[in-house]
Amino acid sequence: MNRPQRDEAMVREAGIALDRALFPLLVMVERLGPIGIVDLADRVGRDYTTVSRQVTKLESLGLVERRASQADGRVREATITPQGKTLTDKIDMAREAMARAIFADWPEQDVADLVRLMRRFADAVQADPAERDREA
Repeated sequence: MNRPQRDEAMVREAGIALDRALFPLLVMVERLGPIGIVDLADRVGRDYTTVSRQVTKLESLGLVERRASQADGRVREATITPQGKTLTDKIDMAREAMARAIFADWPEQDVADLVRLMRRFADAVQADPAERDREA
């Protein structure tokens, strides 16, 4: 699911021109922003300086903007612009179209089971490991 080729296909399907390396950053800024560059780098598993340069590129394209954090003025956060939101909306529509094609021949109950189990999985991943150990 996380292969770069899938991102390329989604960008093509969305009909946008965006470098493959910038795609996940743009989506994360839209989903999680405002977000600090260090946090963003940590989430994508890239070096802070690389992500900073890539966010600068997104900024030059008018897709994100940086501003001082309200919580800590020393931290610069990235936030989505209206133009960036338009792009992520197109990406979301492309993602949905691709998912609909994948699940077109799945029985409704299988899709419902997948959604239920993915929610359970996501909740377990988010849970505090110490809390999981106490529940076991």
